[in-house]
Amino acid sequence: MDRLEAMSTFLTVVEQGSLSAAARRLKTPLTTVSRKVSELELHLRTKLFKRTSRQLVLTDAGTSYLAACKRILADVTEAERIATGEYTAPTGELAVTTPLGFGRVILMPIMVDFLNTYPDIKVRIVPTNQRLNLAQEQIDVAVRIGELPDTSLVAVRLGMTRRVFCASPAYLAARGTPRTPEDLAGHDCISLTGFSLPDVWTIVRDGTTIAVPVNTRLVVGSSEAAYAAARAGLGISIAFAYQLAVDPEEGALTTVLDEFQPPAVPVNLLYVADRFLPIKIRAFLDFAAPRLRRVFASKPAKA
Repeated sequence: MDRLEAMSTFLTVVEQGSLSAAARRLKTPLTTVSRKVSELELHLRTKLFKRTSRQLVLTDAGTSYLAACKRILADVTEAERIATGEYTAPTGELAVTTPLGFGRVILMPIMVDFLNTYPDIKVRIVPTNQRLNLAQEQIDVAVRIGELPDTSLVAVRLGMTRRVFCASPAYLAARGTPRTPEDLAGHDCISLTGFSLPDVWTIVRDGTTIAVPVNTRLVVGSSEAAYAAARAGLGISIAFAYQLAVDPEEGALTTVLDEFQPPAVPVNLLYVADRFLPIKIRAFLDFAAPRLRRVFASKPAKA
């Protein structure tokens, strides 16, 4: 029995909540996961779980062993990083998670330059709007847009951005420019899931957040898709201000209802606080942060 592998499997079972979920996470047959846990219990001569028809519950011995496994596996990972030079030279794989659309529009050009500058680093980009657990998903750095909850993660502030209402000049020429939020009901709108209900948008009037009905013609799942649809002239959309800032083409999109925009939100790079920060992470933060700050310092053109 490979004890470190068995410990890692046991830890995954605890984190995922069941043998089957752990098997899916590890991409390993369920029988293999079950066998490894049984072999570990046989080796320890104690039960780690109380098995019921619905769930696995840690025994007292299992709870104590879990804490030891976390400490041992962390120490092994630390030793491997030191041995492979992660703390003495910028090398190894760097995993970065980013919101959908942001990676292609904003991060990718910076990442190309970063990889050319550091040839011994490999990069894995994870585009998702979900807020992944960095430690569990083995992510080194995350780009986060919005207020941060209480967290043990270290934040590097990049700037502020806001959601703006925008449309193509061709659409506005054909349909007119809305002057009040109530005018949106008479326009074709492009809604973004996760930021609003399909037929209701949130605006700010006299410092108060209110909901106004809109006539949604298209619902999309990413800000990048909403931006593309607006550029195609399909209607009025909600986009991030940074999208307009990085698209220098004259007249690409025009903002509307500027005085009713929601408050700006922060943009941060996040990483796990660690006693020893791998040089690959420090190299990326030092390289990317100033370039990203220049993006978020830019202002979109007003209508």
